[in-house]
Amino acid sequence: MVPYPDWLNSGDNAWQLVAATLVGLMSIPGIAVLYGGIVQKKWAVNTMLMAFTGFSLVLVVWVLWGFKMGFGQPLKLGPGILRAAVGIPHTILSSNNQQIAYIPLLDGTMPSFRFSETTLAYFQFVFAAITPLLFLGSVVGRMNFKVWLIFVPLWSTLAYSVNAFLLWGGGWWAQAGALDFSGGYVIHLAAGTSGFVAAAVIGPRLARDREHAVPNNLPLAAVGAGILWLGWNGFNGGDPYFSGADASLAVINTNLATAVALLTWVIWDIFASKQRKPTFLGGVNGMITGLVAITPAAGFVNSFGAMIIGVVASSLVWMSWNWLGRTRLFQKVDDTLGVVHTHGVAGLAGGLLVGVLADPHIVEYLGGSTGQDVTTAGWLWGHHPKQILIQAGAAGTVIVWDAFVTFVILRVLGLFMKLRLPDEVLEAGDLGVHDEEAYPDETLVTGRRIDTLVETRAAASKSAEVEE
Repeated sequence: MVPYPDWLNSGDNAWQLVAATLVGLMSIPGIAVLYGGIVQKKWAVNTMLMAFTGFSLVLVVWVLWGFKMGFGQPLKLGPGILRAAVGIPHTILSSNNQQIAYIPLLDGTMPSFRFSETTLAYFQFVFAAITPLLFLGSVVGRMNFKVWLIFVPLWSTLAYSVNAFLLWGGGWWAQAGALDFSGGYVIHLAAGTSGFVAAAVIGPRLARDREHAVPNNLPLAAVGAGILWLGWNGFNGGDPYFSGADASLAVINTNLATAVALLTWVIWDIFASKQRKPTFLGGVNGMITGLVAITPAAGFVNSFGAMIIGVVASSLVWMSWNWLGRTRLFQKVDDTLGVVHTHGVAGLAGGLLVGVLADPHIVEYLGGSTGQDVTTAGWLWGHHPKQILIQAGAAGTVIVWDAFVTFVILRVLGLFMKLRLPDEVLEAGDLGVHDEEAYPDETLVTGRRIDTLVETRAAASKSAEVEE
């Protein structure tokens, strides 16, 4: 008996499954407890449940039709970009998915996979799942839960699958040479764009909630942030598809850029913020910015380039958050957790910096079809400034398409149901939506009335004093 076919490499297969699990942990519990700790106390349960349901919804969509739309045979809809914009919808449940993984349009342009289609499908699923969970941060605190349950499958089908095919499935922008190592555009720019548009269409939170948006549990948020940081080792380290040197470089670059970005944000807070004080939430924003910005570049740049990305992206996003965020447009649109800054701006900055910093000495695959190693080149080290324009074009496509899809889906759903919860439900929060609380009143926990208990103890104390 043989445990697996000769084309399957146990090391590569194991690493892809471990990397996928790390990325899955970034969603549940990572995003769930990070967002659940940052939001107001009354929205903790709603936020966590939306994360868990969103994760589940995407998996069902992914195996039924989404995976093949992102990584299958092209659905030729017309000339130009329409020729290779999305794959043909098809389930992977009825096929022999123990066969070797295969992306049709990339066949011959990269080494053959050394794991099965199920491994590739699950690995790509966790990326698809985390994307709507990220832009959830833009609309928490007022979005109708029933709308969320319908919106996520539609958006994953019409927006995410297109993004994935265009840049990762060998689609039009991949053929044009656009680079997105692990999702700076496909995931983060998409989340920032869609989150901002969704926040604008759904409308703001209650005015009082916007004014007093105090986190309910920073230690819990720290746990979520830590899971996010270390989970990113799978996020970027798994995307070469092989457990080789490029995966190792992607991991060290990810951590280096993140550390530098976090420190850069803290320094900006100390010397340029209104309070002139460092804050934990500021540090978390810097951390997320670094993770997002290095994502499109992790396996294309050298480690000095990773540090540059950390400093530049963190500075740009800090300015976007603190200066651009005070402008009339950004004040009007209630992006609850600032996703447009930490994911949209950071993803765009990282993607454009790939065009500047991609290093031709960084080898992704040894000995390509021409006998030469597969590498990429940007402006600074590779003298290839055209890459910046290609990166800008791909970014523009993602922004325009995702904004359009998000707007249309919500407007159509708005014809049949309320996108925003009623004000009286918004006042109650989790109790009004789910009849649950993250931190129940002591009376519910113990079954005893607190005021009665206090009165009993006071009476007993007074009686003792009289007896003395």
